[in-house]
Amino acid sequence: MTSAGEPRSEAPRSTRADAVRSREKLLAAAGEVFVESGVDAPVREIAARAGVGMGTVYRHFPTRADLVVAVFRHQVEECAEAGPRLLADTDSPLSALRRWIDLFVDFLVTKHGLAHSVQPESSGFSALHTFFLDRLLPVAGELLDAAVEAGEVRTGIQPYELMRGIGNLCIASDEDPRYDPRRLIGLLLEGIRQPQAS
Repeated sequence: MTSAGEPRSEAPRSTRADAVRSREKLLAAAGEVFVESGVDAPVREIAARAGVGMGTVYRHFPTRADLVVAVFRHQVEECAEAGPRLLADTDSPLSALRRWIDLFVDFLVTKHGLAHSVQPESSGFSALHTFFLDRLLPVAGELLDAAVEAGEVRTGIQPYELMRGIGNLCIASDEDPRYDPRRLIGLLLEGIRQPQAS
């Protein structure tokens, strides 16, 4: 390759890397803004939080629905990727499961209408729900299996029923200040432990 050709080959890679970083910043900023202000927050607030112009937002996400779906998927991916990492970095599989469930609850409690902003009858909602289950059920299963194998958790608990139970405990948690889903989830986790586990 000639020296004259090198800048041309480097520039597209650099541009793509910049675009990826810009998109990641936007997703992180939008996630924060959605938690604080809801999914109807002004796009300019998201752009300001990310430190980019409005044009950059619309270049990546032409519509609000595109942005909402991307944030939902991004947060699901983060939760999914955390499971194996916690399992590798934590001595006790039960501790890894607890820490992952904390992240899962953060996602459920703080997503404030991310999924609901896509109409339930639409194919978009169905696709998001399928994506959610496809990414998170295997992670929950891996963590549960490791905890069972270590003798820390009772056998026979299905990943879906655990996630569904936690999800049900989180429903409408922001509508009643007297209700703390985390306390009941803590009791649920105590209930699935093997009696001899410390």
